[in-house]
Amino acid sequence: MYTNRNPFGGNQFGNQNPFDDLLKKKKEKEKEPEAYDSNGKKIRKKPPYKRMVAALIVIFAVITGMNSYYVLDEDNYAVVTTLGNPQAVSKAGLHFKIPYVQNVRLVSKIITGMPIGYDIETKASIDEESVMITKDFNFVNTDFYLEYMVSDPVKYLYASQDPEATLKMLAQSYIRDTVGIYTVDDVITTGKAAIQSEIKEKLTNRMIQEDIGLSVVNITIQDAFPPTEEVMNAFKNVENAKQGKETAINNANKDRSEKIPQAEAECDQIIKEAEAEKQSRINEAQGQVSRFEQMYAEYSKYPLITKQRMFYETMEDVLPSLKVYIVDEAGTQKMLPLDSFMDMPAGQGSQPVPWINSACASGFPPRTSRQPEQVRNRHRTQSSRVIKEAA
Repeated sequence: MYTNRNPFGGNQFGNQNPFDDLLKKKKEKEKEPEAYDSNGKKIRKKPPYKRMVAALIVIFAVITGMNSYYVLDEDNYAVVTTLGNPQAVSKAGLHFKIPYVQNVRLVSKIITGMPIGYDIETKASIDEESVMITKDFNFVNTDFYLEYMVSDPVKYLYASQDPEATLKMLAQSYIRDTVGIYTVDDVITTGKAAIQSEIKEKLTNRMIQEDIGLSVVNITIQDAFPPTEEVMNAFKNVENAKQGKETAINNANKDRSEKIPQAEAECDQIIKEAEAEKQSRINEAQGQVSRFEQMYAEYSKYPLITKQRMFYETMEDVLPSLKVYIVDEAGTQKMLPLDSFMDMPAGQGSQPVPWINSACASGFPPRTSRQPEQVRNRHRTQSSRVIKEAA
């Protein structure tokens, strides 16, 4: 069966009102039971748009509360910008700010490293940065590592668009200038410390002039080598030879430091012994001089007796076990040194003892029968004196 509905929801005869459905639905809502609270008051339902506004207010309050403070640790600076006016905060802890008015940006305090001449991840050399020309017109590959830190967070953020790029560009410039005044031997071997110090000084002064909030902590040469393997081996041989030379010099200095005190001690000992020997010789000579002067004084008085005494003393020193017998014309026996009469054998005193012929050489005058009697008596007297003095 074919039916044709009109636009108002009725049939083909048009006997139904198009607003009947809306009125019917409204009446059904009015017939719904009303809700009451515990006190018996009627609960009115809030319109949907009011609930949405309340939810938005709660969300806004939460977001505002979260943006009203920030926590700063020891490793960062805080730059608080209030209506375009930045201010640095370095004290760690909890800080408050005005939401939607103040903006906070954190800047690290930690020392940061920057490789120059190589890739820090792959360790591959970057020829555009590492290859340089030395003073003696040689090529050398040098890899540097630059350490820097933020000294002024406000200037770091607002004084330069890219402060790290500025720092790297200046560092490369001063590295090339400094390497260019050294020979390739200095760059590869002994001049690294001087090059590092000079580059750091120049770069530090330039960063102070630029005033972009960065300061140089240190710059070191990570590696320096010639561009070819043959040249590299030659420089390694030179470096080994220099190290061997320094080792030999250090060993020689150590040996010298040990030997010099020992030699000085031996020298002092020899000098002291020489001084003692010198003083002993002087004392001995002075004693001999004194003895000679005394002997000369006696010789001046009694020359013959003095000569005889010297002869007897000499014989006693040369032949200590020798006994000297002196026999005068009366037949009396006398000995030097004198022995006790109790120790002499019986009858020995009456026997003549041979005369020592060397007595004449000592200064004794030869006894002859032709000498006058007074001369012989004088000799007897002198001989008696010699015996007494020897005893």
